[in-house]
Amino acid sequence: MLTTLNTSYTDTRAADLAWTLDSGPLPALATLDLELADTTVQLRLLGASHQVLLEAPEGDCSETVACIQGSSTPLPLGVAKRVDDWEYEFAARVEVLSPDSFAGRAQELLALVADHPHGLAGAFPGSPHAFTALLAQRYEGQIHWRTWHAYPQDGQLVATRTRVGRVTRAARASTDEWHPGLPVDHRAPRLQATGV
Repeated sequence: MLTTLNTSYTDTRAADLAWTLDSGPLPALATLDLELADTTVQLRLLGASHQVLLEAPEGDCSETVACIQGSSTPLPLGVAKRVDDWEYEFAARVEVLSPDSFAGRAQELLALVADHPHGLAGAFPGSPHAFTALLAQRYEGQIHWRTWHAYPQDGQLVATRTRVGRVTRAARASTDEWHPGLPVDHRAPRLQATGV
């Protein structure tokens, strides 16, 4: 689903984004509710940022990537953490593109998300290629989502990838919940334009 966001585009920067897992629902400009097996997922557009709310028998998860006032947690490159009975993995990267490459990449991503039944994208009026997009899927019993935050004035595209899966028996026996040095698996499945 592609929507035009009813707000003006402000010159935010990729460096202003912060990440948190403990925020409640924030005011959203657009939402998409999904039922992925026994898991409810809500994709939320918050201006130039996003929030994903997940509810399941294993517990709830709330991921926010936004310009958060007073936040001391900048956007991390990778996180692996236990949340209730979930294993949560997050990765982010910033691409810097030339104007032509940026325009082509923006069109490609918006077309992918707009046509996907589990996709939500919001374009900002008055600024070509300024958008935020989210895409979710269930794959092998895990919930995956990807997001893109576009900053055309700087040629920056922030891409994030999240995987949430049930805690395995071995992980349940572990008491260590934070693994800052754990490598993030970059072999996550590609999200296709049709089907999940």
